[in-house]
Amino acid sequence: QICVVFSEELKCWCRAVIKSIMYCTDHYQTKCFLVDYAKYIFVKSKDIRVALEAFMQIPYRAKKCRLYCTKPVTLHVNFCEDTAKIVPAKRWDSAATRYFQNLVK
Repeated sequence: QICVVFSEELKCWCRAVIKSIMYCTDHYQTKCFLVDYAKYIFVKSKDIRVALEAFMQIPYRAKKCRLYCTKPVTLHVNFCEDTAKIVPAKRWDSAATRYFQNLVK
């Protein structure tokens, strides 16, 4: 369900999907995905509102997507044979993700 949250960083109300809720010392904090900015933020529960229908009719500016046929790779180093080669990986590591995000920017 889409709701509206106030982002301190952006200084505005944004549409978001709540991903998780955790209790802090004196309040609840939620991890939210901003659907118009494609980023995760933490928001206090007091800064969450129900979205008006008219607000929900605006198309999202950001969309989750995948790169077709793009597979993660990693560098495999064999110290015994003193070789290194790129091989398929099971998941994207943080360095590859950062590199890709820099390319997109």
